[in-house]
Amino acid sequence: MPYTFEDRSGHVAGSDYDDIYDRMFIRVVPHPHSPTRNNNVLAIYSMGRRSTRHGDTRHLERQPSVILEFAEGAAGGLGNVNFFYPPAPSMTIPMNRYLRKTAFFGGSLSRKFRASDGREYKWEHRNADGHEWSCISEENYLVAHYDLRQPHMPAYGVSGNTLTVHESFCHLSIDIMASLLIMRYIAEHNL
Repeated sequence: MPYTFEDRSGHVAGSDYDDIYDRMFIRVVPHPHSPTRNNNVLAIYSMGRRSTRHGDTRHLERQPSVILEFAEGAAGGLGNVNFFYPPAPSMTIPMNRYLRKTAFFGGSLSRKFRASDGREYKWEHRNADGHEWSCISEENYLVAHYDLRQPHMPAYGVSGNTLTVHESFCHLSIDIMASLLIMRYIAEHNL
């Protein structure tokens, strides 16, 4: 059964992503130890349980799985992505090397990345089966997709947006989340 993460706020710079069957909970927030204290540095945490309230601070007791450092300035831009996968040492990669355009002259909303399993995956914007974002494997299998709430569907205290990670790829949920957030940031800032 796939992980279906409910995106509580719909915002790139801060949301809780809770699997609807309570198997995994991911929190994305501005990094609490960032020297700039703004939304340009995001931390991704794998949480042990669902957050019950907006002001929940349990993530402060944990080390983030990933830190996304977007470039500062009025124009914004891509910075670095930092992975923390114990027991492996932490790793920092420039975002433009982590998420590479799929074609030299292609648009910036189709990019590929190498996940922690050593395989390459590709994000595409509005390209497959009506999904807002689709993550596709080298073999052209749909790995994950991010969908926006349909206008006619009610949203009860959440954004109504969902990230679905298919069963064979659930172990890559943090990689998928990090790369998706960067892709959404690229789209949001027209980079």
